[in-house]
Amino acid sequence: MSWLTNFVRPKIQALVNRPQIPDDLWDKCPACEQMIFHRDLEARQNVCPHCDHHMRITPLRRFETMFDAGQFQNIELPEVAVDPLKFRDSKRYVERLRAAQVASGESDAILVAHGAIGGHQVVACGLDFSFMGGSMGMAVGEGLIAAARLAVLQRAPLIAIPSSGGARMQEGILSLMQMPRTIVAVNDVREAGLPYIAVLTNPTTGGVTASFAMLGDITIAEPGALIGFAGPRVIADTLRESLPEGFQKSEYLHDHGMVDMVVHRHELPSRLARLLDLLLVTKPSAEVVELIESSLEIPRMVTGPAESEPPAELEGPGGES
Repeated sequence: MSWLTNFVRPKIQALVNRPQIPDDLWDKCPACEQMIFHRDLEARQNVCPHCDHHMRITPLRRFETMFDAGQFQNIELPEVAVDPLKFRDSKRYVERLRAAQVASGESDAILVAHGAIGGHQVVACGLDFSFMGGSMGMAVGEGLIAAARLAVLQRAPLIAIPSSGGARMQEGILSLMQMPRTIVAVNDVREAGLPYIAVLTNPTTGGVTASFAMLGDITIAEPGALIGFAGPRVIADTLRESLPEGFQKSEYLHDHGMVDMVVHRHELPSRLARLLDLLLVTKPSAEVVELIESSLEIPRMVTGPAESEPPAELEGPGGES
């Protein structure tokens, strides 16, 4: 009995009560399907170390890596009507909103912050695809308008980082109306003489692409990002034709003039700082030295023979004309 109690029972208990390994320690890359330790993936800003695939990232995490020393300040966004159409499909719209708010910790799909990039004060807004696909409803529209107004007030450039599936269907026409409203907001920034930079991420589609996402003075895209209005499968089924390889990817759009540059996520902060230097610093960095005309000696240009000497072809054999 002592042998069973002291030896066999502990062995059986060790097998039955084996500690469970958490499921969130490893992530699988959707491109190469390699397993990546979660800390390594976080250190690389959700970029796969094997194939360099850019996975989605939250606006909060992006702001931490984009602003100088990770210092920025969020702004409080305007409140909007919740479920104005009393929409219901398989679930009530308010239930979907509540679930997304609990999962993300944010009130809606947009986050607006201001801080310094390369020493320049900027206002940035980002969309979170994990919040109902980053869809643009009234809250997103009001958030971008608030960001544009803050940029004009602070005389700061505006940077928009969309990651969205388009308009939010649960808000119907009220969601579609955010397209012209965001366009007006971007025009206000331009009329104030301030730069507007769009950083397109995966995916940028639908009404977001058809409005503020494609209006940047400079348009940047992350590698491999899907950018377009309708998806490639919908377009292929509509046209009943095979699409070119890489159609609607950021590299394809760059080759065809729709995107100004494709920038790796790790290089984005330095590239933004360089662009802001070029757009905002209009004066030369060195002292301009004025030249005094009286101190300059301008050499006289001789285009023909001197007036005191007759041309050679007019002289006779004795040197007389």
